[in-house]
Amino acid sequence: MTVRFIIFDFDGTVADTFDAIVDIINQLAPEFGYKQTTQEELIQIRKMTSREIIKQSGVPLFQLPFLLKKVKIGLNNKIHLLTPIPGMKEALIDLARLGYRLGIITSNDRENVVKFLQNNDFPNLFDFIYSGTSLFGKSKVINKFLKQHKLKREEIIYIGDETRDIDAAKKSHIKVIAVAWGFNSKEVLLKQKPDFLANQPNELISIITTWQNKIS
Repeated sequence: MTVRFIIFDFDGTVADTFDAIVDIINQLAPEFGYKQTTQEELIQIRKMTSREIIKQSGVPLFQLPFLLKKVKIGLNNKIHLLTPIPGMKEALIDLARLGYRLGIITSNDRENVVKFLQNNDFPNLFDFIYSGTSLFGKSKVINKFLKQHKLKREEIIYIGDETRDIDAAKKSHIKVIAVAWGFNSKEVLLKQKPDFLANQPNELISIITTWQNKIS
């Protein structure tokens, strides 16, 4: 079996959006009734799972889609300031040269992703960019993608920086690489038992090619 597609999360995995998202979420705190987060509190928050963070915030589940929409709008206004994770563009180019097809599945807006790629002079690397409709809906998008392209689950690897990315991949029964440079800390990512963990972008190539050799 050959790995054909490598699917990436966007925020925190490809793009360095951490500070921008924290700033936007703090600005929205009065509107949605949660308290602003200090730098000291962020250290502890990064050690929590995505669901634990939402539970602690006290934001009702029915308000999450509205909060997510406001965050997307805020990111649209900051998109010109965002830069790639150091080394990510080079890693993506190397993976494309090796013949892997690349895609993005994100809860961010597709328009934001396209603008970011254009602003940062990315070559035409991605076969598709799918925008999910909820924070925890990525597994449904992955499953739809598998069905549309008639792919076997062994032909896909998913890469993300949050515990919800690991959850989505496991629900879809595909391999997942957690990355330690994004939102969640390395410690909490490892607790969720991803198949692999990368500490920096250039490790992605060796992880994927090693896995490819095992299943070929």
